[in-house]
Amino acid sequence: MAAMKPRTGDGPLEVTKEGRGIVLRMPLEGGGRLVVEMTPDEAAALGEAIKGCEGVG
Repeated sequence: MAAMKPRTGDGPLEVTKEGRGIVLRMPLEGGGRLVVEMTPDEAAALGEAIKGCEGVG
């Protein structure tokens, strides 16, 4: 079985539109990045949820 390794390498927080989706690339402690693809509606809901967190903005 192959080892699971991040393929995106290290880098800054990025949010880009790719095709019909929104791609979030978030750096992680210890190296690598979490990559999540979502619809524009899901991205908007995520933004609202983050804004609703105590201590943000």
